[in-house]
Amino acid sequence: MSAAPRPLPNPGQAQPPPQVELLQLGSAGDEPCLRADAARNRARLLEAAERLVAEHGASCLTMEAVAAAASVGKGTVFRRFGDRTGLLLALLDHSEKKFQAALLGGPPPLGPGAPAVERLKAFGCALLRRTADELDLQLAAEPTPDRRFTPPPRRFLRGHLTLLLREAAPDADGELLAHTLLSTLDPALVHHLTQQRGMPLERLETAWLDLVTRVTRTTRR
Repeated sequence: MSAAPRPLPNPGQAQPPPQVELLQLGSAGDEPCLRADAARNRARLLEAAERLVAEHGASCLTMEAVAAAASVGKGTVFRRFGDRTGLLLALLDHSEKKFQAALLGGPPPLGPGAPAVERLKAFGCALLRRTADELDLQLAAEPTPDRRFTPPPRRFLRGHLTLLLREAAPDADGELLAHTLLSTLDPALVHHLTQQRGMPLERLETAWLDLVTRVTRTTRR
């Protein structure tokens, strides 16, 4: 169930930080119920799928290929993930959890312990690098327009960014500004700029650092 929309912030009133918790793409309640052997089997299937994506790209990923690479029957892959889309989402869920853990408990400046502005800069650069590393996979699993902003991982990233922005730029509407900043890190835009326009990733990282500096700069009178 989607959370109710947050009210617009009152500039004169301190705002509570948004709840930030680990979120996943897969069905809730599935992971804790896995038997140890089933969990190992799932991990082996995901590892095989990751290798295939790295070698051939997400567009070539099939359930049959994963079964062969993991030395299991095709039916095992379908029972575990349902279909190809479910497998793609599970692959993203696997990397998403690692990224979330780095944000919540990793070393600074990506993790806690650094000023909010430095964490914002590290967040964008890390997300750009992660997107570039798994660009085919992220594009293949891109949600439909009506679900573009609602998947749990996107809500998590937006909430995390909102929290940092409320500390770094307390006079701004952190929630809407988080939407704006995340749009510059969109996988489709990263694909366009790096693959179709030929821009180096370093240029995108430099632009992100400049953008964060500009939006968090305060003018004191």
